[in-house]
Amino acid sequence: MNSHRTARRTNSFSSALVSLSIVFAALMLSGCSDSRTYTVSGTITSGGAPLSGITVNLADNNSSFTATAITDASGKYSFTDIAGGIYTVTPSKTTFGIFTPPLRRAYLDGLSATEFNFSITNAGRLSGTNHTIFLRTDGTVWTWGDNSNGQLGNGSTADSSVPVNVAVLTGVTAVSAGNTHSVALRLESGATTTTVWTWGNNASGQLGDGTTDQRTTPVQVINLDSVVAVSAGSDHTVALKNDGTVWAWGKNDTGQLGNGSTLASAAPVQVTGLSNIIAVAAGANFTLALKNDDTVWAWGKNDTGQLGNGSTSSSATPVQVSGLVNVVAIGAGDTHGIAIRSDATTLSVWTWGNNTNGQLGVGTTTQHTTPVQVPDLKDVASVAAGADHTVALKTDGTVLAWGSNGNGQLGNGSTTQSDAPVQASGLSGIIAVAGGSQYSMALKNDNTVWTWGSNGNGRLGNGTTTDSLTPVQALVP
Repeated sequence: MNSHRTARRTNSFSSALVSLSIVFAALMLSGCSDSRTYTVSGTITSGGAPLSGITVNLADNNSSFTATAITDASGKYSFTDIAGGIYTVTPSKTTFGIFTPPLRRAYLDGLSATEFNFSITNAGRLSGTNHTIFLRTDGTVWTWGDNSNGQLGNGSTADSSVPVNVAVLTGVTAVSAGNTHSVALRLESGATTTTVWTWGNNASGQLGDGTTDQRTTPVQVINLDSVVAVSAGSDHTVALKNDGTVWAWGKNDTGQLGNGSTLASAAPVQVTGLSNIIAVAAGANFTLALKNDDTVWAWGKNDTGQLGNGSTSSSATPVQVSGLVNVVAIGAGDTHGIAIRSDATTLSVWTWGNNTNGQLGVGTTTQHTTPVQVPDLKDVASVAAGADHTVALKTDGTVLAWGSNGNGQLGNGSTTQSDAPVQASGLSGIIAVAGGSQYSMALKNDNTVWTWGSNGNGRLGNGTTTDSLTPVQALVP
């Protein structure tokens, strides 16, 4: 199913060059009349390794003061002799990268620490359900696994246990896999705006080309440009435009398009009442959106509380997820939601919805219709949801997972379900994670792809159809 959804904050008012986003740390330096000065510093890493040559920007709340620093060989940056006030620290964009702070907002009073670390993840490059999509740094797209509806995009309907190239696509900046369809965000050479391309099953209009015809090669979504992020649900697709509006198309029987109706649409329709959105994540039959005020909104099916508003009633228009503030990242599984929240000194991970397999990670299998905190989990750079399990990437480049494990999708060498995080075996230097239907995926800082769990239809991409309880390398060229 559409089990891998994850999203980061997207700067929806910046250039639509890429579907990247920069999550910033707001430094609240208290006491404007304070004569003391401060040093603001930190480290930038990727997969646990330091990143040098990254420009970091410092600006006060009124933009009357700005400064830049560049990370050294140890990934360190530093601003010295900074007067009291309100400041924002922002690392510069890099291709295919999303910077994550330690996910906190701090009020500094002269006693608190002034160190703010960032890591870079590659969300948007790896996605899967029963098939896998991988975006290489050269902008080409590679797919493998189930191809019963042409979702591999290579012009056939034959499954493949090894990666195949979606040959007609270049200049791609982000990808997402639905149940039996695929979506890519594209910026062609010389183009001034992005376009969205889709392929695979189209029975509910989820390809957005104005028809319900299945496509085995990519087609362009109609009446849609200036998109900065995309996410595919089971049978619907969601796009975030650079003006902060959200558009959706495809199946709508539970209101997952968010336009106040339950009628399917083969062309994009605008989600009702949403503005200033910075990230989206599509679940099986529901959708999540992160607003620039750090609140989370949801719409669609709600039979297991996946909308997080304290009820189990579906909604065809957005409702606010209860009790979540300071959110910097969201993810959606088939029937559960995830958020990373910025706390005073660290981050925290919150989950809600279906918990039959322990996918909420809270030590029980009790369903929750409002967010609950995953205990003892910190230093998380990103999260991703599988059908009935959850995957988390830590800032040190290691991977944790919890929930269903019947095919080894937790990657810890067993098939025992876990309602609390366990570490995936043998992984380090990881810069992105994704969850699929009974399997998981990870991208390493050497651009190799690692997969584990169910290998039905060849979705692990290692040339076999044998399940693996620990990570194996996909045969990406």
